[in-house]
Amino acid sequence: MANAEHSGRPAETFGETGADTARARLRAARLGLWLVAAVLAVRQAAAVLGTPRGERLTDLGTWVGPGGVLHVNGSLYASDRFTGTPFTGLVLKPLTRAAEQALGWGWTFGTLLLVAALAVVMARALPQPVGRRTALLAAPVASCLLTLSLPVRNTLWLGQTSILPVLLVLLGCFVARDWRTAGALIGVAAALQPTVLLFTALLWLTGRRRTAAAAGATFAGGTALAWAAMPHDSSTYWVHHLAGVGLGGEADALANQSLHGALLRLGLSGPLEIGVFLSLGAAVAVLGVHRAVRHARDGQLLLAVAVTGCAAIVVSPTTWQHQLLWVLPAAVGRVGKRACDRYVWPVAVVVVTTLPATMLLPHMAFLHPLRDNAVLLVALAAATVVPFLPRTSPHYRTPVPAECAEPVPARWRHVPLLPFLRRVPTRPNLLLELLLLRVTYAAYQQVRLAATGGTNSGGRPRAEAHGRDVLALERFLHIDVERAVNHWVVGVTWLRDFFDFYYGSLHFVVPLTVLGVLYRRRPVDYRWARSSLGFATLLALVGFWLYPLAPPRLLPSLGVIDTVHGVQDFSKPDYGTLTSLTNQYAAMPSLHFGWSLWCGLVIAIVARTWWMRSLGLLHPLCTVSAIVATGNHWVLDAVGGAAVVCAGFGLSYVLMGPRARSATPAVTLTTTASSRAREKNPAPN
Repeated sequence: MANAEHSGRPAETFGETGADTARARLRAARLGLWLVAAVLAVRQAAAVLGTPRGERLTDLGTWVGPGGVLHVNGSLYASDRFTGTPFTGLVLKPLTRAAEQALGWGWTFGTLLLVAALAVVMARALPQPVGRRTALLAAPVASCLLTLSLPVRNTLWLGQTSILPVLLVLLGCFVARDWRTAGALIGVAAALQPTVLLFTALLWLTGRRRTAAAAGATFAGGTALAWAAMPHDSSTYWVHHLAGVGLGGEADALANQSLHGALLRLGLSGPLEIGVFLSLGAAVAVLGVHRAVRHARDGQLLLAVAVTGCAAIVVSPTTWQHQLLWVLPAAVGRVGKRACDRYVWPVAVVVVTTLPATMLLPHMAFLHPLRDNAVLLVALAAATVVPFLPRTSPHYRTPVPAECAEPVPARWRHVPLLPFLRRVPTRPNLLLELLLLRVTYAAYQQVRLAATGGTNSGGRPRAEAHGRDVLALERFLHIDVERAVNHWVVGVTWLRDFFDFYYGSLHFVVPLTVLGVLYRRRPVDYRWARSSLGFATLLALVGFWLYPLAPPRLLPSLGVIDTVHGVQDFSKPDYGTLTSLTNQYAAMPSLHFGWSLWCGLVIAIVARTWWMRSLGLLHPLCTVSAIVATGNHWVLDAVGGAAVVCAGFGLSYVLMGPRARSATPAVTLTTTASSRAREKNPAPN
């Protein structure tokens, strides 16, 4: 008893110290995220304000500039430059002079302040209960995502006001303390953007009928005031253009991410298209509001607001990119019972709202309808079909965990540096993996193409100088065999055709095949191998950026014959074939050889028979022969490729720990751990 009493206080002190350390780390992480959000905001502001006047804030300039429509005494809709409601014009017209004087700095930083306020309101509106970590980090994370999102970036670039209706609705739903203020805020938002009226149905059906009535009355009063002040413009907007239809550009443009725009792009037109749009729009509105009411009654009001906003996006005749902000809050919905499925929906929402559609899907004709309507499809899915979990579900807070493989002791005490990346035998979600691979490869293509010393005229001399340096080093090492091997292979037709085929066809096929087999049959090894490949590719991109290098086929004085791309015209600045598609000077390190070496090593490690291991190691040998024989790489490029692959495996080891040797389920691990504990501390008789 005395020992227990004496040991109690130190344990309590230790617990308090640990809690204080955890709180300090959370506060530091929160501060760091707010700094990141501030840097992103400054970067966006600099990008806008650094653009010459006349190319920035183009929509705002057409409204309040010297010849803007708000200066004109005639109709606001004499041209299609003004797309707002008559109430918007009535509100902005007195501010024309002030807005014109602060066309750059004031408007841009004011918009960024609205984004920060929106992030704070969204963070405080998360469904309860919310953990301490989430409560502290939600606001800066939301601010970062909003700043990076395409709708906010488009709003900043054009000088639009589309953030204001979203913020007004959230303030009315979550901040306003009485029904009059809430109704007024939502009504003003509806007067600025008529599809916001769909929120009155949500308010009415969830029991907030006085708020819904106040919102409707505010909308009607603002619209009537605008009608009295500008009857001709109001008639033009509400009657002639049917609430703005046809304003702001062609309705079938890709920027119009509404159901109406998608139907027009699919080839429907005339009365048939109008009938289909009205029928589908009514169905989406009814189903979306029904689902939103269910989520609101379940205590997920932010998700209910997001679902209603997504339905409004779909049913609006025109929904331009800066009006798509309602999609991002839908990421708070939880989907999937398994832990490996939980991140699919939020990742898909964030990726679709922050990256261009060309990065999401390959450039294939049959995928164009999906790629052109990516944001619309996500909004439609959120409003109608995504199975969001209710808070009463046992999997809402505790999804089914992934089964962990038995850990392997590391040689160093601090390895792995990131224990939460432990490998698990449960297969990751296939959709999430495909999305990750596609976005990663698209980013790889963009960085490779934009790397310093690409096909621009300023980078060519530097790349050729590096090529001569590599050639001199190879001559010093007596490994300058590229020209001799190239000319010998050119004389053997069948060998030349073989190496051309090998170089052009197996670079992607073999790695994807290896990843597919590992995903299907060896999930533990899949995570380890995929991470190693990703690290190696990232390091290679750094090499492309820092050290542009002309391959042997593009070094004019060497005389190497390009067997794959054909004869090069060295008199032209961009003489490399496919220069518009890829950086021809991204040669060091060679990812052709690096990826093939990765394949060979992975096969040699996981294969169970000697002939499969030998076949795997034969692939990098054939690849290095092909890249040298076709004149596309130096021998030292292959050395660089081997270096980044080894570094990729090393980073995977340091961050994730040693490769697991088995796939023992978590239950078995728990049982085994309990057995070992009983063996060390047997129960007293």
